[in-house]
Amino acid sequence: MATARPRPQVMRLSDAAAARIKDIMAKADRPFAGVRVGVKNAGCAGMSYTMEYAEKINPTDEVIEEKGIKLMIDPKAVMFLLGTEMDYKSDKLSAQFVFNNPNQTSACGCGESVLLTPAGGEANEAH
Repeated sequence: MATARPRPQVMRLSDAAAARIKDIMAKADRPFAGVRVGVKNAGCAGMSYTMEYAEKINPTDEVIEEKGIKLMIDPKAVMFLLGTEMDYKSDKLSAQFVFNNPNQTSACGCGESVLLTPAGGEANEAH
């Protein structure tokens, strides 16, 4: 009888990202189930990351619980986010969530959109 391989975790959170999400969730106007992360077609490079409060866990969501945070990953985004670490960076002029994604093959000059290849896609087969 074959044993199933453990599924890889789609995303990881840095300590800074977890702390920032906890802070944002604590200041929300009402309780939420967590944060939903996904990708959408947008910008000159092709795709952009999305984040929003999640009212509930959808049956098809990939749910990640890490560092006291519950992330719901849109099922259409799983193959684009596999292996990604979400971080939070701040400096004198800006503060933002940053996605360190091995499936990202390029980004536009303004930083608003990225080109993503699904995990196991052509760009990743060369590794």
